Amino acid sequence: MPTAYSLVDCNNFYASCERVFDPELRNRPVVILSNNDGCVIARSAETKDLDVPMGIPEFKVRPLIEKHNIAVKSSNYALYGDMSSRVMETLRTITPNIEVYSIDEAFVEIYAKSFGQFEHVGREIKQKVYRWTGLPVSVGIAPTKTLAKVANEIAKSNSSGGGVLVIRKKKQLKRVLEQTSVSDVWGVGRKYSEKLSRYGINNAWELSRQPDSWVRSEMKVTGLRTVWELRGKPCMEIENVREQRKGILSSRSFGNPVRELG
Repeated sequence: MPTAYSLVDCNNFYASCERVFDPELRNRPVVILSNNDGCVIARSAETKDLDVPMGIPEFKVRPLIEKHNIAVKSSNYALYGDMSSRVMETLRTITPNIEVYSIDEAFVEIYAKSFGQFEHVGREIKQKVYRWTGLPVSVGIAPTKTLAKVANEIAKSNSSGGGVLVIRKKKQLKRVLEQTSVSDVWGVGRKYSEKLSRYGINNAWELSRQPDSWVRSEMKVTGLRTVWELRGKPCMEIENVREQRKGILSSRSFGNPVRELG
């Protein structure tokens, strides 16, 4: 039975979590503020379209917030952690091979009766997560984890695919990698992307065509694995070991200046 890797990523995770419990937010742009409501740390898609920057202090965009009736929410990390757990447990009902990559992302190993059915599997994942948690997700499916991450980024930005993209044909792979900047490839950091740019390697397809000996010389063994994954050769398996939670810290400063002890 054919297998593939899928990256499932929650769309605008913090804002989507808030919308699950406050339906009035669903038709409004939303921003989430940091501890003490200082800076913007998350935005809904509508807020991004209004060019509200990430990390900017709230007071600097307050006129924009008032002009466009943007809903402002304080961060609620207990809620986000709980919703993340619900998403991951939902994915485990689909396959036991799941790797929690971040609070809103997970790699899963999926199976289908034929390669042509992977898109159907991806849509089932998207529908089930939404039905069980109320959260919208994007699903990228490919022969390797690196390609699944590339597919997910395109699925998230291209509405025509309905939030699901499967990479399985060679012609499709070339087209997708040509439109992926080398700096956006999972495993290629800023240092390597600048180095590759000096060699005239600017997109993922160009990187995937480089000789193994050159890649190993310039990017070491980890870089060579990345290139193999871009070619469709799996080099990284699902790491589904759950780490024991060590603790949670929620730290807030005082609401008013404190000048004396006691």
